[in-house]
Amino acid sequence: MNYFLAKTEPTTYSLDDLERDRRTSWDGVTNPQAVRAIREMRPGDIVFIYHSGGVSSVVGMAMVKSQPRDDPKNPKSAVVDLEFAGRLGSPVSLAEIKQSGKFDDLALVRQGRLSTMAVPEKFVAWIRARNPKATI
Repeated sequence: MNYFLAKTEPTTYSLDDLERDRRTSWDGVTNPQAVRAIREMRPGDIVFIYHSGGVSSVVGMAMVKSQPRDDPKNPKSAVVDLEFAGRLGSPVSLAEIKQSGKFDDLALVRQGRLSTMAVPEKFVAWIRARNPKATI
């Protein structure tokens, strides 16, 4: 199993929306590095949902439910189906992630505009430790 992080503006599509819909196609990604991350996703992988736009926090999780495929609206992009997998007990802010000093090499910290990225196991373990009741 691999882990990823996907950013979304909560006013555009929030974790609440994903929980209500239960499943969605994750699309609209155009940055080549972010598209590569989507193309690396496989069914069963976990995606941390990160609210940007002032909130700047990891708020929940989704599970990848499909193989990645070309985006029919943009041949340079890719889409994948995600299913709601839960909320974190308490959101983990970007400030907390930075203050930990453990993730200075993480794309979330280094590349603020990157919307979708792989995250390492040490990040997952750190999130688990902060949210022991979450099913990650």
